[in-house]
Amino acid sequence: MFDLKEIFSVTLILFSVIDILGSIPIIINLRKKVGHIQSGKATFAAGLLMILFLIVGKSILGLFGIGVEDFAIAGALIIFALGAEMILGIELFKPDPEASTTSASIVPIAFPLIAGAGTLTTILTLKSEYTQMNIGVGIVINLGIVYLVLKSTTWLEQKLGKTGLDVLRRIFGIILLSIAIKIFKTALSTGESIL
Repeated sequence: MFDLKEIFSVTLILFSVIDILGSIPIIINLRKKVGHIQSGKATFAAGLLMILFLIVGKSILGLFGIGVEDFAIAGALIIFALGAEMILGIELFKPDPEASTTSASIVPIAFPLIAGAGTLTTILTLKSEYTQMNIGVGIVINLGIVYLVLKSTTWLEQKLGKTGLDVLRRIFGIILLSIAIKIFKTALSTGESIL
């Protein structure tokens, strides 16, 4: 049964974990490398991952003998590398000249930026408190927001300017490093689901 209070809570929790607004500098940076981000494909791929994880997440990880905390650590390492790249102005994720914009839209935008370890482990954790249907609605609402932000990056880049983007990129780089370290520490010390 649909519950507006549950849907609102799930939407807010996922919005804060996905942090699409905080990812704007990373998305703009990636778009400069690959030329174009396919917003629809990135959103669809992220949505597919989230819905799949909602339905069979623990079972999929269990098939490979991977715990939620192992998955979180792997995602944290990727997020750490992205943060380091933003702060230090280095290039760790080199664009493949033969790669299509579709693959660039899916990795690293759909995963791990949108549907990263934090998002996927949060979805698993939400299942203990909320109904699967309401979590699904919360995911769809967040995907709508993600799509709008991805579509608006060119406009946002024009409004912010080069200096504004440089400052934002470094600030969010530090935030990404902090998130990565928090996920890493939590996964190592407790082995519990990460919110």
